[in-house]
Amino acid sequence: MEIDITKKEIENRIFTIRNTQVMVDTDLAELYGVEIKRLNEQVKRNMERFPEEFMFRLTEVEYELLRSQNATLKSEPDSLRSQFATSRF
Repeated sequence: MEIDITKKEIENRIFTIRNTQVMVDTDLAELYGVEIKRLNEQVKRNMERFPEEFMFRLTEVEYELLRSQNATLKSEPDSLRSQFATSRF
């Protein structure tokens, strides 16, 4: 499955949280064309491949702020369910 996405669309999915630029798992899953659940399963199964600073969980406050500030984050049950964010290097 090929997704045609512009650089600007990717940049719009990058947020600054805790002074770190991140993308949330919902957006990464969409960019890779996989379910959020599958993306997070693969990350969990391959933790040794990711540096510690690559991933962190959002606090409930961060999650709610991000969700309220971004209309593209859906209120579906699976949306940001795990609340993972990944650092952009």
